[in-house]
Amino acid sequence: MYRKTLAALSIAALSWAAAIAPAPALASSHSEAPGTSKDRLADDTDLYAWVAADAPDAVTIVGNWVPLIEPNSGPNFAGFDDNAHYYINLDNVGDSKKHLRFELTFSTTRQNPNTFLYNTGVVTSLTDPDLNVRQTWTLTRVDVDAHTETVIGTGQVAPYFVGPVSMPDYPALAQSAIQTLGDGTKVFVGPRDDPFFVDLAAVFDLLSIRKLPGNRGKGVDGVAGYNVMSVVLQIPKRLLTKDGMAPDPSRANNVIGIWDTAERLRNQTINGDGTISVSGPEQQVSRLGMPLVNEIVIPLAKKDLFNASEPANDVANFGAFVVDPEPARLLTALFGIHVPPAPRNDLVTVFATGVPGLNQPANVSPGEMLRLNMSIPPAKKPNRLGVLAGDVAGFPNGRRLADDVVDIELRVVAGVLVPGFDVAPNNQVGDGVDANDKPFLPYFPYVAPPQDPRDHEHHETAHRRSLGGDDDDDLTSGSPGADPASLEAAAGSGPALSVSSDNPGRGAVLQYTLPTNGRVSLAIFDAQGRVVRSLLNQDAAAGTFRATWDGLGDHGEAVARGLFFAQLTADGKVVDTKKLVVR
Repeated sequence: MYRKTLAALSIAALSWAAAIAPAPALASSHSEAPGTSKDRLADDTDLYAWVAADAPDAVTIVGNWVPLIEPNSGPNFAGFDDNAHYYINLDNVGDSKKHLRFELTFSTTRQNPNTFLYNTGVVTSLTDPDLNVRQTWTLTRVDVDAHTETVIGTGQVAPYFVGPVSMPDYPALAQSAIQTLGDGTKVFVGPRDDPFFVDLAAVFDLLSIRKLPGNRGKGVDGVAGYNVMSVVLQIPKRLLTKDGMAPDPSRANNVIGIWDTAERLRNQTINGDGTISVSGPEQQVSRLGMPLVNEIVIPLAKKDLFNASEPANDVANFGAFVVDPEPARLLTALFGIHVPPAPRNDLVTVFATGVPGLNQPANVSPGEMLRLNMSIPPAKKPNRLGVLAGDVAGFPNGRRLADDVVDIELRVVAGVLVPGFDVAPNNQVGDGVDANDKPFLPYFPYVAPPQDPRDHEHHETAHRRSLGGDDDDDLTSGSPGADPASLEAAAGSGPALSVSSDNPGRGAVLQYTLPTNGRVSLAIFDAQGRVVRSLLNQDAAAGTFRATWDGLGDHGEAVARGLFFAQLTADGKVVDTKKLVVR
């Protein structure tokens, strides 16, 4: 039903196309404009909004800033900018104007300015005297129509994960930064694993696909192993509707539009001592709603303008680039894929007005933002392809962390919503990366903890050293582990774990599926049953994820050539085991 609904064109979409008659997005915003590529701390990277299964009366919003943070980035670890203002903006009317804003500002202090260290000892709590650098946040609710600003909470930003020696129980340390405010809003602010997954190199190498048509894996997650700075808000639904009531389609208050922005004061002075002073009115410098619009659709000359503009002005400023998108033309030129002709009214519906009967507000005015129907309950079995697969709780009805927006948007660009175009290869195109490199949490704040600065992998096909070389350098011993006979017997026993790279190979890219939430571990064993590498040990949400083993042991040594086993366990029980051959 919703597949047909998606293909239908709204009156607003038709009028937009007529008004501008003469490219949709592929994912998310990482250094998408000339201005923000030089202003990393104000750069929005991704926006997510959904109704979580464990909080059905609230909307969970994740706003990410500061792209591609290298985990081992000391001595000045990443944080938010004290001189910037960060906003989550909401349109709860449908006119593509902001009516409600949540503003975050920050203040950083150093307990001991006479040391270069972020922490001066082992940190076990947010108030630990050894935590030298501390950043706090202030959250202000701005009711635009009422002209009121109300501080609704303050708290501490979770510290950056310096490493396992400095912060031996980082997950617990980060969780202690969660605040529950007086109005029921939950807040987490701090570093997280970048939840976005995309073959970034291939997308920007002439929109290439490593293994055509893109639905058979072999993509390389270009943002794997990197962190972002996250703001996670879980806000009761009644605080987001235009009338303060629970969402109800009969009241026409159930659809909201969301986008995040960053703003700076217009005047900046570099002082003689190297410090910076700011003054003047705020100027918007970054903006993100639907994924990758500015990166892929908006041309170079207009990217900074998009970041400074309001959704209500999108028709005049950028409409022509949506109804005749460059990515669609590239699919034809590069791969010979037959796509619908311009004007692409189907794309207007998805990206600017919301889908009729799903997430389009009454009397909508078009504008680019993420639109969410708060009345739709969480899916019992979420599908990474969201609405295209019949899962109406997923993208483009909001966006969940595991939604594969790259594949979804590539297929929408290829025309699958237009009659006659929902055929192969149009409905098969993708980037070959279907899951994140770390499992998401099964509880707030949901986004996976940041990468271990001492043990992370950026590109699955890259290896830090040649494997299987001089045997004197090879890892020949490991921690006690499993019985070798049981590993051999269990190998290949289930579909939960698969090898999506060459096998034999120098390492392995592993993809695994968790049917339920649980405590999950993924480890590599040698033929004697000894643990040589622990890849994962954390609480994990149900879903499909990826992990990369680079052929090294836990101490960085290259393993010997031969037979190994990857074993996935959940809540102490073996889920699946696969053989790996290192050559």
